[in-house]
Amino acid sequence: MGETVETVDVQGTAIGVGTVIAMACLVYGTVISQTIVGIDTTAVAMWVFAATFLAVGTLHAAYGHGNLAWGHGGAAAGWLFILLGTTGLQVGIGLILLLLSGAYIVLVTLRFRRDGAATPT
Repeated sequence: MGETVETVDVQGTAIGVGTVIAMACLVYGTVISQTIVGIDTTAVAMWVFAATFLAVGTLHAAYGHGNLAWGHGGAAAGWLFILLGTTGLQVGIGLILLLLSGAYIVLVTLRFRRDGAATPT
């Protein structure tokens, strides 16, 4: 008798939680105060997105989806270049990393669906 393995869409949950937290930071900045512990709420929201991509990449690595781990890790690196960049070149590199990583994630996800493989975690 074979065992049934259940999967959970951790990626969707992690991205959803990260998005809700980022939106809450932006709403807080609009309604209550423009800063959270002295940091601009927009910057906090962007750091939340960077952390979200890092978390999703780590989850993919833990579940053996190295290709998606690299894609989300690249997006997290792109956010770091944007957030820590002090020149236009550094921010531009971050934007290019976000664009390329996003395109790679889309291609890998479509390949997963086309091949009928298990849904990416």
